[in-house]
Amino acid sequence: MKHANISLFVPHQGCPHQCSFCNQKTISGSVKELTPEEIRATLEKAVNDRVDPENTEIAFFGGSFTAIKRDYMISLLEEAKPFVENGSFCGIRISTRPDAINEDVLEILKNYKVTSIELGAQSTDEQVLLLNHRGHTRDDIIKASRLIKAKGFSLGLQMMTGLLGDTPGKSLKTAEDIISLKPDTVRIYPTIVLEGTYLGELYKKGEYEPQTVEEAVDVCAELLQRFHEENITVIRLGLHSGGNVEEGFLAGPYHPAFGELCESKIYLEKAKEILTEKYPVENKNICSLSKKKQIILYVNDREISKMTGQKSVNKIALKRAGWEVSVKGMKTLEKYEVIVQER
Repeated sequence: MKHANISLFVPHQGCPHQCSFCNQKTISGSVKELTPEEIRATLEKAVNDRVDPENTEIAFFGGSFTAIKRDYMISLLEEAKPFVENGSFCGIRISTRPDAINEDVLEILKNYKVTSIELGAQSTDEQVLLLNHRGHTRDDIIKASRLIKAKGFSLGLQMMTGLLGDTPGKSLKTAEDIISLKPDTVRIYPTIVLEGTYLGELYKKGEYEPQTVEEAVDVCAELLQRFHEENITVIRLGLHSGGNVEEGFLAGPYHPAFGELCESKIYLEKAKEILTEKYPVENKNICSLSKKKQIILYVNDREISKMTGQKSVNKIALKRAGWEVSVKGMKTLEKYEVIVQER
């Protein structure tokens, strides 16, 4: 079964800084303080809807969970803990800041059945962190990550591309730093410019230029491939649709199927690499060969649409490059594996 979260948003609670990109009302669609009663009602509904208890976590998202007032944090955990103890859910996931982690707070989280901790790292480049008002350092990310793993929690790390002062090279370096910390999961978010943010102000004044969708896909596809090679699961790529993001959107690479665009990019590059080796474009007979012999790209059955691309964009791109192909499935192939055959 696929992992699932029952998400509970703690909007902008505990954040000591207003990061350049952040407008939690827009992202979560809520500004109300989460109450214990709302937690209980949400979790009881999930139980009645028969969620899979072995693969579903209670997830506190939207703020810096370990930086909120301690009594309030504990009151929220006290409502969630019994649902883990009685087997309704497999654990509790929280998201927080790297500089809001220490041994004392981890001991509390352990006692309240928290199993997974996600850190909003966003970048490991000191200049990017400073320009975007993050309020923590690269060293904070490293120390917190190591402490979380040492205490037996599942570690998740979140990163962003296209921040103020960021470059594709800096994003790739952040990915390499994250890989060195050996997290269990990663989330990758291209920076979206929202109303009510510092980046929004800079964008309106012409002082910040966000990535285009194409630029973000190029970078994020490379990041996704690197994490895949290291067996690190990317559980989110791009902001999810809904949640009022469209309402607050000003500019940037927002696309409701951003993750699929990135995976399609990986498949396109894989296919080009193999076809170039087998049927070099310099070969003047390539077009006649593709007409006489059908070139078939085989991928895993579940990945056919990604190899084809939205509106067959990958097939069209390959045809323009000189290869006319069809795409078929083969159950034995791994994710991102491509085999070329003729018929």
